[in-house]
Amino acid sequence: MRMIRVILSILCVMALPVAVSGQIIKVEREKSFTDSLREEFDRGPYFGLYRDNYFIVGTDPTHKPTANNSDIKFQVSIAQKLTKSTLPGKTYLFLTYTQNVAWDVFKRSMPMHDFTFNPGLGLVKPLFSRDRFIGKATLLIEHMSNGRDSIQSRSWNRISLGASILIDEFVCIDGKFWIPIVDGENNRDILDYVGLFQGGVSVMSHNRKFGGSLHFVKRRGWNLSCNTILELYWRPWERANQYFFLQWYNGYGENLLDYNKFHNRLRLGIVIKPRFFSEF
Repeated sequence: MRMIRVILSILCVMALPVAVSGQIIKVEREKSFTDSLREEFDRGPYFGLYRDNYFIVGTDPTHKPTANNSDIKFQVSIAQKLTKSTLPGKTYLFLTYTQNVAWDVFKRSMPMHDFTFNPGLGLVKPLFSRDRFIGKATLLIEHMSNGRDSIQSRSWNRISLGASILIDEFVCIDGKFWIPIVDGENNRDILDYVGLFQGGVSVMSHNRKFGGSLHFVKRRGWNLSCNTILELYWRPWERANQYFFLQWYNGYGENLLDYNKFHNRLRLGIVIKPRFFSEF
């Protein structure tokens, strides 16, 4: 009996580190999984795409195409991460720059119709739930102007708060509202056309070859008036990040110079998209 007790005692001592180490691993995994995801953000590239980068051409689908209702639109948008998640609330500081151009390519001498310069500085906080990345919240200070002078000058600023939430790996909803600071002498009524908030949904196929989004920008006023942006895209090659791109814009505020003019444009071209879902 004594020998049996000795053998059992030895087996218990031998088993103890295994059991304890198993518990430690389990606890560490449960405790650090979200942190490990956050570390992936920290180790991610500091410089990359912000919004969609595209080059598209089109016209008004409800009228005969002319040089006055047909054009090219292109956008370049980048972001620079300035910090890791070391700020209060485990947020990141980042810079953004977006430039949107309306090009009257079908007119004589093919003039550039308008530019929208849109730099920004903000904080982003990744959101986690049950050890799963579910999206992000963003606080951003933005400036928008067209670089013109005299009566063609347009500019305004806003402080925006937005969020993008992943319903699952293939569906994302987003929303944003802003506090405007309108300093342009020639666009005091711009909020009647570009509104105060927006929202939308983006979807992606399981093989990530097809996708689309629908967004509404509510114009100011107690009515149902809004600007509508519908986008569809298709990636023809498995490893490419370029998509064939279809965009329909219906509303006001598509560019700053003509912010108070109604545009109905259907355009087709190529887009390079950020990882996951795009910013709006």
